[in-house]
Amino acid sequence: MNEKTLEVKARGYALKNAIAHEGKAQAGSVISALFVEGLKKEDMGKYGRKISEIVNSVNKLSLEEQNKEFESIKDDLSERDTREGLQELEDIPKNGVVMRFAPSPSGPMHIGHAATGMPSSIYVKKYGGKFYLRIEDTNPENIDPDAYKMIPEEAKWLFGNVTGIIIQSDRMEKYYDFVEQLIKKDVAYICDCDTEKFKDLIEAQKPCPCRNLSVKENMERWKKMLDKSTKGYKEGDVVLRFKSNLKDSNPAMRDFPLARIVEAKHPRQGNKYKVWPLMNLCVTLDDMEYGMTHIIRAKDHMDNAKRQAMIFEVFNKKIPKTYFLGRYNFNDLEISCSKTKIKIKAGEFTGWDDIRLPFIAALRKRGYQPKAFEDMAVQRGISDVDKVLSQEDYFQLLNNFNRHLLHELAIKVDFKSQKSKGKDSIEILMSNNKVVYGKADLDIKKLKEGSIVHFIGLGYCRYNPKEKVKFWFAHE
Repeated sequence: MNEKTLEVKARGYALKNAIAHEGKAQAGSVISALFVEGLKKEDMGKYGRKISEIVNSVNKLSLEEQNKEFESIKDDLSERDTREGLQELEDIPKNGVVMRFAPSPSGPMHIGHAATGMPSSIYVKKYGGKFYLRIEDTNPENIDPDAYKMIPEEAKWLFGNVTGIIIQSDRMEKYYDFVEQLIKKDVAYICDCDTEKFKDLIEAQKPCPCRNLSVKENMERWKKMLDKSTKGYKEGDVVLRFKSNLKDSNPAMRDFPLARIVEAKHPRQGNKYKVWPLMNLCVTLDDMEYGMTHIIRAKDHMDNAKRQAMIFEVFNKKIPKTYFLGRYNFNDLEISCSKTKIKIKAGEFTGWDDIRLPFIAALRKRGYQPKAFEDMAVQRGISDVDKVLSQEDYFQLLNNFNRHLLHELAIKVDFKSQKSKGKDSIEILMSNNKVVYGKADLDIKKLKEGSIVHFIGLGYCRYNPKEKVKFWFAHE
């Protein structure tokens, strides 16, 4: 970004931010917007002072002058900033689109889920149609039972337009029927080859001996996979594979697996099943049966999209139009459910709604609004470029969108901080899990659960009457 472009965009964002905040732009919000435009942290030494000067200049204008100038230059801001909604999707059916959001139930939802799921929700609102929440729980060894309750609740709050909920482990008989169709079409086989031997053959573009088994022999092997008696296969003995092109330039595309035996107890299904479909089998059938028209998924699923397309072609089904999203890669923020769960059990966090965590349960309690995540998704657009962010960078962006929403919702009161708790003190749980005390002219008895209060001089907080500390800090 050259200096002239930066100055134009910085002034535009400063004006926009000032108009949203009673005439006073915040430098941090302007810088966050410029980071999205391409400003690098290493450029701050060169441009930081100039940005501050622009913000100060804008803040000296009256609100009327700010509005007038913004109207004259807003077209110079990026198309992404000024347009309504995301880019248009292709091939929209007359009756709307059918899309889905498909998290693994390894834990509840976090900010990464919001980023990947929100675009699909927005498009269904835009074009009409159906938006399904699909819980992909066919790996018995990586499931948090609490996720079955938390994910639907959080998705309904965050997206607001979930049409229905699909739980894959409840559809096991359908997946088994699908396997039999694949075997009868002679496009799938049961492989009992040694893993290393199979890998060597595949890399040499050669078939393993099992690939030439007859349909009858594969059906017998399939029944043996399902057999729970001592006569049946055991975990690790065999794998169901799809017959793909052995000459494919990508070895990972050649005869990929579709199902395997897992003898671990499933949190929802118990020991009812021992053969569990892998992602590419159950996702393909679900997308076919529910008529998915468009799919937005993380770009690390590009190969899986190709595998699933191969299966669609076997059944002469129309392949959904697929778009890929890059990931937010955080260099100082942990969003792993499994790692966070360990810390919760160890007592480092009080639960998934601990105010220090980047999980939806915590952010919801603090006062973040679903529309803030939606606006952030619109600004980002559909791009397969990964974005490396710090925790500070991410929350500067999110807070900017959320502040605009809270400004309209909040009850505004002056706040005078205190060093310690006194009579009639307001207690506020901060984002570092510390409690601050202060005085404010506020009748707490008149507040409703979820009320947003702007303690002027401190920031925005949400009222949580069921908690020991009633106010949870959101952001400045």
